[in-house]
Amino acid sequence: MTDARTDILDSIARALDGVISSLSDAGYDEVPRNYRHSSPVAAGSAEAVDILIDRLEDYRAVVHRVPADGVAAAVSEILKPSGSVVCPPGLPVDWLGQVADRVSVVTDGTPEFLTPYELDEIDAVITAARVACADTGTIVLDGEADQGRRAITLVPDTHLCVVEVNQVVHLLPEAVTVLAQHPERPLTWISGPSATSDIELNRVEGVHGPRNLHVIIAG
Repeated sequence: MTDARTDILDSIARALDGVISSLSDAGYDEVPRNYRHSSPVAAGSAEAVDILIDRLEDYRAVVHRVPADGVAAAVSEILKPSGSVVCPPGLPVDWLGQVADRVSVVTDGTPEFLTPYELDEIDAVITAARVACADTGTIVLDGEADQGRRAITLVPDTHLCVVEVNQVVHLLPEAVTVLAQHPERPLTWISGPSATSDIELNRVEGVHGPRNLHVIIAG
């Protein structure tokens, strides 16, 4: 007996039998990519950061612009209303140095990974980021140790994400080039707080993830 997944994949394989080789023989193995791969707006430039901030605020994210050494103070201010926060195991320890005495800090995966029910009891999550695309206002996490599992950024009501200036690129192809350095990692693409709308276009936030997104841009 086979399961549904195997049946579906077998059906796809039968449907494509001979098609892939014929496309290759016809010269279709190289797909033309005539879009822009790079931008005159330099990565990490003031212009790129300004574009990113504009897009994030349009998505209703709250942006905090701080110097490189101002992350801990900003984190402390943002987490004032929170009683608990979860962080990935590789998060820089100094980022939470000013809140540990008044906020319960839980590190995911040390030693056990938190269950969805446990995450639901936590007010906020703090992570780093892999890259930010200014043009689309999108922040991408790739599961590195300072970003953690996707689950921890989906369940708590508030996500606090720290983006370093040198991680801000202008165009999406530039962001994909960065992500392609580790193609095996799972990606989470974040464009503002979780939001959707019904048939009457009434906006509802928090359906698929955090209702509140705070972005610290450091540097």
